Formats: sequence, structure tokens, C-alpha cells
Amino acid sequence: MRQVKLRGPAEIAQARAAGKLAAEVLQVVAEHVKAGVTTDELDRICHDHIVKVQKAKPANIGYHGFPKTICSSVNEVICHGIPSRQKLRDGDIINIDVAVIKDGWYGDCSRMYFVGQPSAAARKLVETTYEAMCAGIMAVRPGATLGDVGHAIQSVAHRDGFSVVREYCGHGIGTIYHDEPQVLHYGQRGTGLPLKEGMIFTIEPMLNAGKRHSQQLDDGWTVITADGSLSAQWEHMVVVTASGYEILTPWPEGFGSYAAIATRS
Repeated sequence: MRQVKLRGPAEIAQARAAGKLAAEVLQVVAEHVKAGVTTDELDRICHDHIVKVQKAKPANIGYHGFPKTICSSVNEVICHGIPSRQKLRDGDIINIDVAVIKDGWYGDCSRMYFVGQPSAAARKLVETTYEAMCAGIMAVRPGATLGDVGHAIQSVAHRDGFSVVREYCGHGIGTIYHDEPQVLHYGQRGTGLPLKEGMIFTIEPMLNAGKRHSQQLDDGWTVITADGSLSAQWEHMVVVTASGYEILTPWPEGFGSYAAIATRS
């Protein structure tokens, strides 16, 4: 296992700059997420913004052979959906996951979007998943453990009857896309790696409306729920500060009803 890196102010500033760009991409594409649009079109919009406007690099293209700029995960797709000519339909939910490289530093985040009017059950899943991510973020502080983070996420998910996907997790990030530590989205309080100031990692829970089990499709990437139930995911990058955390991928339009997570530094 690689040693978990502790970053200083200059390095955190570079991670913050990359994270800001990733979040910006997800704001730019939002208005285009509507019925009739293909996930390929959404991928092109994100790619062009990263390359032409931000003068950055799409981190996903070619990563272990992944062919696209974004992961587009619709309805029962848990993660790593490959953009295609698939058209979005009214009532769909979609996660768009994007990562950029700026000056050698990675920024990585994802968010959910509603296509038209989702069902009440789909809306509840998406909202609870966001709340679970927020609970995990708010558990971050020096002296806390990764088990505290996972427990906070799991508690929110189970409260509303949803399951937590266990095969995929958050990760350290910086000049390496997926680094140590691994950040599980379930766990027990007081267990796991103690958090220290300067650690940077993602928190990105995936919650299923049905059971937690998943299966990978033959394309080698797309992961779906084994029982065909809906799945949702949100993701932020955070850094552990002297007394709490800072989100390095803040939504440009603000945090809405979860403004409390904006910073605890």
C-alpha cells in the first residue's frame, strides 16, 4: 500500500484549482441533460469545455482503456457507464462523473441529474444519496477515522431503506488519479485509518434502491445493480484541515439545502 500523502498549502491550492474545474464542467453540462439527448452528446459538451475553455485534460480518456471523457450512469447503472448513442428519457436519473488534469493535478467529482420528472422513489434515492455523502463529509476532521466517515454514510442510507454498494469506494487523489487511502462508504466508528491534516480524498457513495449487489457488463466497465433497481451516486473531493475539512469541488452555484457542508476549516 502506498503511503498516504499529507499535502501542504501550495499543493492544496493546486488540488483546489483542479477540483474547481471539474465541478464547473458538471454545472456547464446541466442545462443539456434532458429527454432526447444522447450521453455521447453530453460527453462531447464536457470534453470541449475541458479542452477548449479550461485548457485542461480529460483524465478519463485512455485511463486503463476507458474511451470517453465522462462516465454516464443512467438508472440501474451504478458507475462507469460509457457514453453512447443512448437517448435520455423523461423520468431517467443520471450520474455524470468527470475528472480533469490541470498542471499535473487531478480534479474529480460527480453529481446526479433528473431528466424531466422522476418518480417519487427515484427522487428520494437521489436526495438520500446526497445527504449520505454530506454526512460522510461532515465526519471528516483530524483524529476521526475512515470508519467514522463510512458509518455516517451507511447510517443515512439504511435509515431510508437503501443499500450501500461495497465493491467501489472513494480514493486518495492529487498528482495520481486513484491513490491511497481507499475510502469505504460503510464501516464502524473508531476503526480504520486516522485522518490527518493535509490528506486529500474523494467521498463518493453509491446507494441502491434494492440490494447492494452489482455486476459488470461485458464491456469491462459498466456496472449495474444485480437486481435491476435504481442506483445513485454523488462525489466530492475534500481535504482534511486543521479542525475539519474543505470541499475542493464546490458547486459553482452553491450547496443549496446542504450549505452547511461548504466548509469547516
